Amino acid sequence: MLFNSTEFFIFFPVVVTLYFLTPPNRRWLILLLASYYFYASWKPAYTLILIFSTLVDYGCGRAMGRYSDEEKHKRKPYLWISLLSNLSILGLFKYYNFFNESARDAASALNMDYAMPAFELLLPMGISFYTFQTMSYSIDVYHGRIKPERHLGVFALFVTFFPQLVAGPIERQVTCSDNSRPIMRSATSA
Repeated sequence: MLFNSTEFFIFFPVVVTLYFLTPPNRRWLILLLASYYFYASWKPAYTLILIFSTLVDYGCGRAMGRYSDEEKHKRKPYLWISLLSNLSILGLFKYYNFFNESARDAASALNMDYAMPAFELLLPMGISFYTFQTMSYSIDVYHGRIKPERHLGVFALFVTFFPQLVAGPIERQVTCSDNSRPIMRSATSA
């Protein structure tokens, strides 16, 4: 769904209306569902990648939060899990075909056989934005700059919030936490 489409012209007023008709402690849920709907309207299967990335970084953040600053070395494996899983997904979709074609061209120039298939994958909408956003969260938790988000729904909303999901900017969790304090307080008290 594009921001200048007829579908968005209908979608946005419906979301705003539902948001204001919903009790304050459930508004985060309206925004989360709207954000997933917005993303799924483009290519529903790619929503699974977004969910996977959200769950990995939420889980890694929570795991890192179990250790004090003195035990920072115990956080490192979770940081690596976050970084490697996110960068692997980004690398597959954004760079696999480029490097595969380069290797094929090099093999051809050297008269060598090269049998690695190319993948016909569309680049998932907003993948760079949400990948770097979730990784910045994991890095901030690792360094102790922020505490891990305890509420999965609030964290998922941080990752998927539709107005910034596809065009950025890449937000830091601390920025979102400060700017959405009423939504977060309502969500965590529900």
